Amino acid sequence: MARKIRVLVVDDSAFMRRALVQILEAAGDIEVVGTARDGEEGVAKALELQPDVVTLDVNMPQMDGLTALCHIVDRTRARVVMVSSLTQEGAEVTLEALALGAVDFVAKPGGTVSLGIKNLAEEIVYKVRAAARARVRGRPAARPDATAARQEPAAPAGLPGLEWLAVIGVSTGGPRTLEEVLIRLSPRLPLGVVVVQHMPPHFTLSFAQRLDRVCAVKVEEASEGAKVEAGKVIVARGGYHLHLRESGGGLRCHLSHRPEGTLFKPSVEVTMRSAMEAFSPQRMIGILLTGMGDDGAE
Repeated sequence: MARKIRVLVVDDSAFMRRALVQILEAAGDIEVVGTARDGEEGVAKALELQPDVVTLDVNMPQMDGLTALCHIVDRTRARVVMVSSLTQEGAEVTLEALALGAVDFVAKPGGTVSLGIKNLAEEIVYKVRAAARARVRGRPAARPDATAARQEPAAPAGLPGLEWLAVIGVSTGGPRTLEEVLIRLSPRLPLGVVVVQHMPPHFTLSFAQRLDRVCAVKVEEASEGAKVEAGKVIVARGGYHLHLRESGGGLRCHLSHRPEGTLFKPSVEVTMRSAMEAFSPQRMIGILLTGMGDDGAE
């Protein structure tokens, strides 16, 4: 019989601890080896129990989630999945946690104590399983100097639209990997980049702003009618599908709730299909990073 995934649950809410334990242990291949009420106790138990995965609340007394995360990443081999609130503030803290070494996150729809957490059972179990398989890396090394790189001239202007287009699909475990790719791009590349990252609303805006601060290329969240340009990265907006359309001699963004019934919104598949209809497939690069399910694979 295969060894079960050993998980430590850290959350200051007794309700949330019980709900997460029930969700995880119902999966069959996961064993919750302990729980903790705050970051300080969570670090102590992570050192004692040496779990495979830690689910870690962001907002806790005594020691907050980010501080606890740094201790766990530096002193154990546990993979960490953050549990955060579905708010703008929650998004900013969660993205900081991903930069500090968390593997992934689950956004609670109802704030600190989420009565709807059981509706996320499938996502929670999937992400814990994915985290258990993830390669462990410490906190990232120093990044290239984005400010210096932006002193370079932008990509040559006057191209009829775009010379090349890259569409990158990203899901579970992907934000940190994506950042490592984008920080190495030069604004002189004759290449426009569109990123479809599985993230909820609020999170994609914070994500794009964070990438813009550390990358030499310009990064922005998709908006209606925004033009895809060389030397720029557009991140699909959470809660909308991103369609690419040829308009006014260029490639532009269109936000829509259609098609309905997709597992993810934004969907990589939807954006890639629209790009192939609006732009020459021979001059496109399709990239899929780590992910949940097969969105974009076809």
